[in-house]
Amino acid sequence: MSAKILLIYTGGTIGMVQSHATGALKPFDFKHLKNEVPELQRLSITLESISFKEPIDSSNMHPRVWIQLAEIIEKNYREFDGFVILHGSDTMAYTASALSFMLENLAKPVILTGSQLPIGIIRTDGKENLITAIEIAAAKINNQPAVPEVAIYFEYELYRGNRTLKYNAAHFDAFISPNYPVLAEAGVNIEYNSNYILKKTKKKLIVHKHLDNDIVILPLFPGISKKITSSVLKINGLKAIVLHTFGAGNAPTEDWFINEIAHAVKSNIIVYNVTQCIEGSVIQGKYETSSLLKKAGVLSGEDITIEAAVTKLMYVLALPLSLAKKKELLLKNLRGEISSNK
Repeated sequence: MSAKILLIYTGGTIGMVQSHATGALKPFDFKHLKNEVPELQRLSITLESISFKEPIDSSNMHPRVWIQLAEIIEKNYREFDGFVILHGSDTMAYTASALSFMLENLAKPVILTGSQLPIGIIRTDGKENLITAIEIAAAKINNQPAVPEVAIYFEYELYRGNRTLKYNAAHFDAFISPNYPVLAEAGVNIEYNSNYILKKTKKKLIVHKHLDNDIVILPLFPGISKKITSSVLKINGLKAIVLHTFGAGNAPTEDWFINEIAHAVKSNIIVYNVTQCIEGSVIQGKYETSSLLKKAGVLSGEDITIEAAVTKLMYVLALPLSLAKKKELLLKNLRGEISSNK
């Protein structure tokens, strides 16, 4: 029996074709997908598709869309063997990260992909990305899903969704996973790195449909002023801050800065320390410049990406838990987003 895959088109470059009349790019009807990508007819996979009524540019991505995607997957979870989400590349890592937290006990593949060039352009990277993403979503090893987690496929490599970031706007290899190995590599064959893929759970899928976006990212830079810092930390209704720090989680040690951070923590605002470095980890206490943050009650994000940190906070803040329990969850490895075993 062939695998059954649901293709979900949210928008983005991959879903565009060139108008024969004007030459302009326009979204195409995914009901006619096999006309645009005839290679799909050669796959022994049953393919169905859902398209958003109004395609979304990924720059306009929003938590309400993540909830919509989670609901589509929940509604169709029993009927399909896997899911492929077509998405603009700019915010794909945010969506993949969010879904990884929202789909607790996920036991089927949810593969996001897209392209740098529209599928209707001769040199497009979209066809290969689409075909291979579908193959991965349908793949089984020992009669079990090969990749039972949320992942991103782009330019011959499969990455854990919440470990991924877009780093290149000019090349086809737009994504990297700096602190975690690739899950699979597509060459002549698709080689799965099974040791790095999450194990399938037998627990029932739990879909979390509430997110809290009362957060802010505060990127540090030499010369950041007290006036600006104070105004950010005193935003009305603020619940959490991603403190985007230097190196291994370092920040200025000036009294006013540490006092502002400590005051925010005492005001029940979560402060989450995430490094500006692409590779490496926050190690609070390694240097004096981070030990003061630890003493003030700042939480270490370890080697989490900024995309995963933002979406993990949205997910955790919306849970009906005490502040202490929420902080505890932020320090834990929930979906493979950090290297800690806590």
